[in-house]
Amino acid sequence: MPCYSIEGVIPVIDPSAYVHPSAVLIGDVIVGPDCYVGPCACLRGDFGRIVLHRGANVQDTCVIHGFPEQDTVVEENGHIGHGAVLHSCVVRRDALVGMNAVVMDEAEIGAATIVAACAFVPAGMKVPPKSLVAGMPAKVKRELSDEEVAWKLEGTLTYQDLTRRSLASLVEVAPLQAIEADRPKVKSVEVKSLIETKRGG
Repeated sequence: MPCYSIEGVIPVIDPSAYVHPSAVLIGDVIVGPDCYVGPCACLRGDFGRIVLHRGANVQDTCVIHGFPEQDTVVEENGHIGHGAVLHSCVVRRDALVGMNAVVMDEAEIGAATIVAACAFVPAGMKVPPKSLVAGMPAKVKRELSDEEVAWKLEGTLTYQDLTRRSLASLVEVAPLQAIEADRPKVKSVEVKSLIETKRGG
């Protein structure tokens, strides 16, 4: 994967983490145990430090960056959805930042909180734990149910499993020119959608 030092500061990746070969890590980036960093994610530690704690995942095309002397942190089991942008903020343990959401400078996403897809969390906003946050600018809508918190954790555990699967079997290959007669499927994972969870399905 493209890893770059700047001023002698080199990214750190725990051996139990998986970082996709197309992701870019620059400078003061620390990827902890059991983390997943997806394709085309960019973690730029050329100003402030970026830290992913154990079991966090940062999905495809996410951008993480920050101001000088400010850490951008995703705590244990933090879950950063496709295309999200984090800048000089803290995402607390077990929180989820949805797809294409933006979390700005010195914002803090409380533990076990869900930031909805496409939300814009403004600079300095402190989001309480176990909240649902949505909108542009983001507002706290309500407290999350225990079922919703469990749903989020289930999704995060599937990414931790994907870390292990990727370390064990993901390799670059040339595509086939035709479908095999006995084409296998990738490992099936039982995960309910949030809608099914709300319906009790």
